[in-house]
Amino acid sequence: MNSNPILAEALRGDSVESAHRGAFAVVDADGGLHSAAGDIERPIFPRSAVKLLQALPLVESGAADRWQLSDEELALACASHSGEPRHTQAAAAMLAKAGVDAAALECGAHWPYRDVTQREMAARSETPTALHNNCSGKHAGFVCLSCLLAEQAGGADRRAFLRGYVRPEHPVMREVTASLQSTTGWDLARGAVGTDGCSIPTHAIPLRHLALAFARTGTGIGLRDGQARAAKRLRTAVARAPFMVAGSGRFDTRVMERLGERVFCKVGAEGVYCAALPEAGLGVAIKVDDGNNARAAELVMAALIERLARLDGAERAFMHDFSNPMLVNWNGLEVGRLRATLPR
Repeated sequence: MNSNPILAEALRGDSVESAHRGAFAVVDADGGLHSAAGDIERPIFPRSAVKLLQALPLVESGAADRWQLSDEELALACASHSGEPRHTQAAAAMLAKAGVDAAALECGAHWPYRDVTQREMAARSETPTALHNNCSGKHAGFVCLSCLLAEQAGGADRRAFLRGYVRPEHPVMREVTASLQSTTGWDLARGAVGTDGCSIPTHAIPLRHLALAFARTGTGIGLRDGQARAAKRLRTAVARAPFMVAGSGRFDTRVMERLGERVFCKVGAEGVYCAALPEAGLGVAIKVDDGNNARAAELVMAALIERLARLDGAERAFMHDFSNPMLVNWNGLEVGRLRATLPR
C-alpha cells in the first residue's frame, strides 16, 4: 500500500475528482532536514531535473571559458527547452564555437514542445533535428566538454573522441557521473541505473540527497571551490536568461523571470522537480508517484516556493496562481480548481 501523502488534487466544483500522491524533501546545505513528506529515502530517477548538476563540469573544467559560452548558452546547457528558434540557434552556436555541428549530437530528434513552433515548421515542410530535442543544450554542453578533453588528450581526433559520449565509460559521462555523486553525497553504485530519454545514463537517487545537492549548488556550501564557482556562474546565467531553460509560457521560465536568483527550479520527467533557494539556504526535491508534471509536480513546487522563499505580496499572489489554478471548460466557464495539499 502506498504510504505517500496526497500532494495535489483536482476539484470539479467542490468535489475531489482525482488526487496525486508523492513525496518531497527540503534540506539545508549541511544535510539538515527542514521539512519532508512521504518516502524521501527511496532512490528515484531524477531525469532532467538534475541538468544543473550535469552542467557543472562544463564550467569547472574550463570548457565554458575555452569556447567563450554566453549566459544564454550556459542557461541552455541546463535546459529542457521547447525547441523554439532562440533555443535551436543557441545550441547550434555552442557547437560552432567548439568547431563541430549538429551531427555531433547524440540526443536524437523530436518535434519541438511548443505547438506554435511545430505548426510553423510543418508549414515550411521542415522536419525536426537533434537541435529541436529539449536536451540539445545539455548535449551541446557535453560536446563542448568533450572537445576540450580531446585537446587535453594531446590533439586526439576531435570527432573520433566525441563518438559515444553518451556511454557511461566515455570521459564526458565519467565527469558527469562524478558531479552527480559528489554534489548529492550519494553512492550511485547503491541505486539503479537506466537510460534517459536523451540516451545518457540516469541514476536513481533519493529525494533527500537530491535536495541536498540543490542546497549545495544554491549556497556553495559542501562543494569544492571550483564546483561552487561553477554553480554560481550557471545560476547567474539562468537568472539572466531564464527563457533558455524552458520557453514561452512555461513554469520554470516564468518563475525565474519573476523571482530571479532567489529561485532556480528545474522540471524532470515523470513527476520530478528540483529547486535551489539560495537566500533560504535550502534545496527542494519532489517526486509525484504517478509521474504527473503539469497537474501535480508543478503545483507542489509552486506551493513550496510560496512557503519557503522570501516573497512580497504580489510575488506570493503570482506563485499562488500556480499552486491553486482555476479549471475552465471550452466555454470559458469555471468548473473547478487544482490545488496543492502539502502537509505541514
